[in-house]
Amino acid sequence: MLDLRLIREQPDLVREALVKRGMRTALVDRILAVDEDRRRNMTELEALRAQRKMISKEIGRLKDELAREARKEEVRGINMRVDTLENRASELDAQLQEELLQVPNIPDPDVPVGEDETANVTVKTVGTPREFDFAPLPHWDLGVALGIMNFEQGVKIAGSRFYVLSGAGARLQRALITWMLDTHVAQGYREEYLPFMVREACMIGAGQLPKFRDNLFHDAEKDAWFVPTAEVPLTNLHRDEILSAEVLPLNYAAYTPCFRKEPMSAGKDVRGIKRGFQFDKVEMYKFTLPEESENELHHLVADIEATIQRLEIPYRIKLLCTGDLGFSAAKTYDLEMWAPGIQEWLEVSSASNVRDFQARRANVRFRRTPGAKPEFVHTLNGSGLGLPRTLISVMENYQQQDGSIVVPEVLRPYMGCDMIR
Repeated sequence: MLDLRLIREQPDLVREALVKRGMRTALVDRILAVDEDRRRNMTELEALRAQRKMISKEIGRLKDELAREARKEEVRGINMRVDTLENRASELDAQLQEELLQVPNIPDPDVPVGEDETANVTVKTVGTPREFDFAPLPHWDLGVALGIMNFEQGVKIAGSRFYVLSGAGARLQRALITWMLDTHVAQGYREEYLPFMVREACMIGAGQLPKFRDNLFHDAEKDAWFVPTAEVPLTNLHRDEILSAEVLPLNYAAYTPCFRKEPMSAGKDVRGIKRGFQFDKVEMYKFTLPEESENELHHLVADIEATIQRLEIPYRIKLLCTGDLGFSAAKTYDLEMWAPGIQEWLEVSSASNVRDFQARRANVRFRRTPGAKPEFVHTLNGSGLGLPRTLISVMENYQQQDGSIVVPEVLRPYMGCDMIR
């Protein structure tokens, strides 16, 4: 959430940010109008409360009964007006909060301006795609042929966009998750085991609501939402807390299954496991001092990059443009791994500096010194890494002509084998 004072004092800055994101600026005008109405209402309310207090004191000093009754009648009229204004204040507060929750983060000045992903900038490419002496299979053929991936069973159990991993396929998925967590712990992150469902307040705090309401799974009768990413519970680990500056940065890593109503266009991403309603992901998350968040973003990207490098698969890094930037992010780097079977670069991580956007929503603050005024922390997040796209890339890059898959060296201790046949 943006600071309301920023919108009041620099509305053109916020309008410009919305235009860069391809949004209309009317939202800023609505916020300013509601805010003005709210402040006008509050001014009258405070004046009436002060007047009521003054008259009440005067009544206590009056000796004349008729004069006392006249003043009491005046207070009763003031009370009615106060009740009306208090109700109006509650309505305006709720309306203002609703409007503020619709405003995305302001893009960093370094973020390129563009309408969509075609304007993203590739800042680094590492490795050369493997040259095959046979036509590499896409994972959906490779996995089925090996008996480690079954789409029919997934559909039978849960419907479209679900699948079953069996035997070495399930073990490879588990090996990747465990290896990633061990890697991040060695990099200085603290592992967390988190609830896979959260309260609505947590979704709001992480910037998922109200923007992505239609993409989320939840219990309609209870305040329970399936997490779309571990970023949500990690954001809320310190909700409504005031931290000490000495403990920052706080670095966390967590595995969760993720649940999203992934929108699919007809004919796009309909084969394989690239997109689904349920998937696994290891998330990396940072709470930092505001002045350190940009440096911490580079540290985060470096840690993700080091993880990918150990898999020895070609990858590239892209700086996202304003039109492709996530709602909560001020700046994002996507890290993509090459998948030769489907001939695509697959996004396995998005590393973002969110600044104080989530911290304002979740009310996570810190004090620089004891007794100092609390300030909002900055938060950062990144996948480390996301499945199943990492699984796809491993399977397709390490496949052999006979249909087997060589297990990457770093995963062999977790798999207990060096080949999937």
